[in-house]
Amino acid sequence: MSATFLPFTRPSIDEETIAAVADVLRSGWITSGPQVQAFEAALSDFCGGRCVRAFNSGTAALEVALRLAGVGAGDEVISTPLTWVATANVILEVGATPVLVDIDPATRNLDLDLLEAAITPRTRALIPVDLAGLPVDRDRLYAIAARHSVRVVEDAAQSLGASWNGKTIGSTGDFVAFSFHANKNLTTGEGGALVLPADIGPERCELLRLQGVKRQPDGNMDVDVLGGKFNLTDIAAAIGLGQLKRLHGFTERRRVLARRYFERLDPALGLELPPADFANSNWHMLQPLLPPGTDRGAFIAAMKEQGIGVGVHYPALHRFTLYRGLGFRAGQFPHAEDVGARTVSLPLFPAMTEADVERVCMALAKALER
Repeated sequence: MSATFLPFTRPSIDEETIAAVADVLRSGWITSGPQVQAFEAALSDFCGGRCVRAFNSGTAALEVALRLAGVGAGDEVISTPLTWVATANVILEVGATPVLVDIDPATRNLDLDLLEAAITPRTRALIPVDLAGLPVDRDRLYAIAARHSVRVVEDAAQSLGASWNGKTIGSTGDFVAFSFHANKNLTTGEGGALVLPADIGPERCELLRLQGVKRQPDGNMDVDVLGGKFNLTDIAAAIGLGQLKRLHGFTERRRVLARRYFERLDPALGLELPPADFANSNWHMLQPLLPPGTDRGAFIAAMKEQGIGVGVHYPALHRFTLYRGLGFRAGQFPHAEDVGARTVSLPLFPAMTEADVERVCMALAKALER
């Protein structure tokens, strides 16, 4: 293995942010407090003044969004099988039924041509996913939602910093959930946020975020709704504030690196590249599809031998045991299954150099030759 291992992602945390975290630790207030409030205000500015509340994960943000939308037992929620399993897990968590629709093989996002046929009188919400940071067509999506009077919970876990037709993801729409996991374009270590629609106030969101507790001026409290333990810490928020200042630069650097990959990857290798959308995508991940018949495990091992880390994002979730137990079956969503079986995530993060891209491309050629 090469002496210098290149992972598929690595967070960029500057010294100013590290110092800010140290200040929080010294302050004695390390759980939710003034830093969380400041982070929420900064996220609100980023999202065009919309109300934003921070969470300890993107998963929690999705779950609370469904609860705020009134989704529960007897309801159906439509989403994609090609996503991190949390997208579907939260549907089960609120007692609803996940309904999956195959992907568009070109964008690898929810196929909007198939979406309308899946909507039934029991459909309460749609959860589109912006895979690898490429946004779902928001114009078509919301037109369909309006025709059927269903809510939209945007799983924008991967698309912070992306845009749709010049509008920043999160600045428009219904519910929008972000993730700040360690591998995201903006990280707080672990964390997330929920952008609220105009008809949903923050009060109930805050109750659901922290055990449903209402505190009273005299020191008493009451609980009249079942909440979770989903609050973000001030330690995490301090990281987020530092990251948010640099997000635009991160995004532009990712676009430069993605362009370089498109320029340098040899078409003769037989890789299928995602859409070359350098205007809307934030290039959270760069995911070619391996040629049909390639042993992905052997390919990943061959890349590792050359000091290159490769990820897999994501296997089609309906093939998991849990979802097979709900009645999903192999062959049901052929495009998602094909992409899920052949996708690999190549190294892409702001600290990479053009030379790193060259190194990855050379390693790819050698690994595929094997």
